[in-house]
Amino acid sequence: MKKRIVITGLGVLSPIGVGHQNFWHALITGTIGTKEITAFDTSKFNVNRGGEIKNFRPEDYFTNSDYREAGRTTQLAVAAAKMAFEDAGLNQASYPAEEIGVCIGTTMGNTGVLEFATDAYLNNEPEIVAPNLIRNFPNSYISGAVANEINAEGPCITIPTACAAGNYAITYGRDLIEDGDAEVVLVGGSDGLSRACFTTFHRLGAIAPEICQPFDKNRKGMMVSEGSAVIVLEERERAISRGATIYAELLGCGLSCDAHHPTAPHPNGLGAISAISKTLKDAGVSKDAISYISAHGTGTKANDTTESIAIKEVFGENWDNIPVSSIKAMLGHTMGAASAIEAVTCALSIYHNIIPPTMNFEEHDPDCIQNVVPNVAISKNVEYTLSNSFAFGGNISTIIMGAVKHA
Repeated sequence: MKKRIVITGLGVLSPIGVGHQNFWHALITGTIGTKEITAFDTSKFNVNRGGEIKNFRPEDYFTNSDYREAGRTTQLAVAAAKMAFEDAGLNQASYPAEEIGVCIGTTMGNTGVLEFATDAYLNNEPEIVAPNLIRNFPNSYISGAVANEINAEGPCITIPTACAAGNYAITYGRDLIEDGDAEVVLVGGSDGLSRACFTTFHRLGAIAPEICQPFDKNRKGMMVSEGSAVIVLEERERAISRGATIYAELLGCGLSCDAHHPTAPHPNGLGAISAISKTLKDAGVSKDAISYISAHGTGTKANDTTESIAIKEVFGENWDNIPVSSIKAMLGHTMGAASAIEAVTCALSIYHNIIPPTMNFEEHDPDCIQNVVPNVAISKNVEYTLSNSFAFGGNISTIIMGAVKHA
């Protein structure tokens, strides 16, 4: 019998807010978090804007290890996990340490560590690079540091499936509980801003010069950003018995890989169609029951068009009745954190019955979906949410959440 798995804790850091309450308020009031980048010099690029988390103090979240020996992606992951752990009340829960798992997704990992070390050597300051900072560069340390900080001794893995990594981590965490390998799993995604990531998307010509406009006819591209989000998964009956707040139920997950191109989606949306269809089947939810779609919606011509093709194909004549929004208009693209942050968004959308807007929207694109919730959040009964995440290499992951029913 399939286990019922619910979401009982939320942690998020983003350019529009730190902590899920601040994040949610900023989200539904349409706060734009993308600005001129200050983390590194962008003067040699012809675009200069992106998303940054300001006033982040990693020392506030590290207890068992030295925050100075962790890259920014790890620092953000630890902070989000600590928030989610506390929000779920796991400090008071009776889960054995060996039954608590960790699974974090990322795109760039701690690339910023290499950039810092390179700058230090070029400036003849090698002494400022702590040896343990280099030792902690590998992606595996991201989830390892989280496990160390929350004293988790269960399964621990980092998933590097690029911009779909957050949903992949959520899917893997669900499977750990389903298979009896863990009783509670902290899952999510994290990516700190890096020059390498900004340069990659700049060379692809994918960065918008001023604003991100998902699904708009005149959209000019995405914006590189940073962020982290972690959610707590556990069995529904256990959560109810300990009196935990239940934000939503994780009903289904679907993965696919169209392997069409290293950076471009399949023009007919084949991978997306497959992932969405598998998720609906896994969740046992009718496509007509979906209340809200949280789109991958990067703001690039290729992504938004193919995602629209997939939604139209799967949902048939009902495709334009389902509200769709992309929060990347506000946050930018937070890479491996994106779908994890969007999972927090879906859980809160169900919890509050509010759908966040697609900001910066001005003109419909006839080649895209039309019901994009333009610029203002809407209040609506949200029973089922579907969230898409697409990544380089054709990696695609979709999840469905539902309102908690106590029958």
